[in-house]
Amino acid sequence: MKKIVILGAAESGAGAAVLAKKEGFRVFVSDMGSIKDKYKKMLDDHQIEWEEGHHTEEKILDADEVIKSPGIPDEAPMIQKIIAKGIHIISEIEFAGRYTDAKMICITGSNGKTTTTSLIYHIFKEAGYDAGLAGNIGNSLALQVAEDPHEYYIIELSSFQLDNMYDFRANVAVLLNITPDHLDRYQNKMQNYVDSKMRIIQNQTEEDAFIYWNDDPIIKRELEKYDIKALQLPFSELKEKGSIGYIEEGQYTIEIPTPFNMEQEALSLTGKHNIYNSLAAGIASDVAGIKKEVIRKSLSDFPGVEHRLEKVCTVGGVLYVNDSKATNVDACWYALESMKTPTILIIGGKDKGNDYTPIKELVRQKCAGIVYLGADNTKLHENFDEMGIPVRDTHSMKECIEACYEMAKPGMTVLLSPCCASFDLFKNMEDRGEQFKTLARNL
Repeated sequence: MKKIVILGAAESGAGAAVLAKKEGFRVFVSDMGSIKDKYKKMLDDHQIEWEEGHHTEEKILDADEVIKSPGIPDEAPMIQKIIAKGIHIISEIEFAGRYTDAKMICITGSNGKTTTTSLIYHIFKEAGYDAGLAGNIGNSLALQVAEDPHEYYIIELSSFQLDNMYDFRANVAVLLNITPDHLDRYQNKMQNYVDSKMRIIQNQTEEDAFIYWNDDPIIKRELEKYDIKALQLPFSELKEKGSIGYIEEGQYTIEIPTPFNMEQEALSLTGKHNIYNSLAAGIASDVAGIKKEVIRKSLSDFPGVEHRLEKVCTVGGVLYVNDSKATNVDACWYALESMKTPTILIIGGKDKGNDYTPIKELVRQKCAGIVYLGADNTKLHENFDEMGIPVRDTHSMKECIEACYEMAKPGMTVLLSPCCASFDLFKNMEDRGEQFKTLARNL
């Protein structure tokens, strides 16, 4: 009996363990951190051996294959030992894909993944399709394949997940954009990160579809390197040569496979970035054969995504907006671009090798103040202090909200759009957003 070892016992790891057990493997789960009680119970209920707080080498290095949590970098000592032994490392998504014939609609990109994935899922559910939500959001794909199988899976894929995918095939691949992100995990080489994102089209056939943003210079350059067999369905903000989805004269338009249009003003999501997300979602749904009237209704009533330009409350005439999911510079650019009132920008956290130059002009145009929120704000001071905009230095969300309350005047917006990861002061991006919302509502 072959042995599968799973490193990391959160949503993806625990789900992979359940599927591996179901498929007859010997399974061992190891997590260097602590495992949440619900995942311990899941593993115990399926009689799967696990450990937390350490790695037992002899129980790991005899594996036939290792499933690695996407959060574990290749530089981790245990991963280096596994590689040295020649043991194949895969992702949970790669493993789950072996045990299902479901159609896979896969979404990646530096920004907009969660919104687009959630929107496609919303459309599929509204259409009555048997669909599961998986990947970076939703429940573990492996767990769903094991215990709650679906005909379709709508999957948000990070570059980390794509790195350990080899034979998995996306029936519909959506590539939203490629901008610098996570470069600390890619030897600070942009091309390494780009190569990771482009893996979404590997294994696609003539029966599949590839949806991508036609205005992205990096995607355009990279496409010349690949022999793409899938049907190509590019989209752009304006009607460009070759684009089959675009906005023209206030009309949201898709040309193929089924011609479709609606008023741009009827889209529930606002802002330039959300035009792209809505076009990608509409094309993916059109390819899947969903009726035009369902797509039209779903694009107009989608409620949006938590922690993504989420309007929290208005206090003293000041609107508080939670964009905690903006963990890179490009995401912050889109958020600032959508601001219609003078803005107090909250920025900072665990820097991922950021270059803040792309947002400086928008900061100059839109911001009445900047609040730094991080354990170490040195780089922010170096980049923004010289701009002549009032700044405040804070090291907790409580300090941050107090500073915003003092700086903001009626008619302004306080925008949490940090550009950075959250792990210096918070458990995760969600924790940062929840603290922001709680404290803002308590003002």
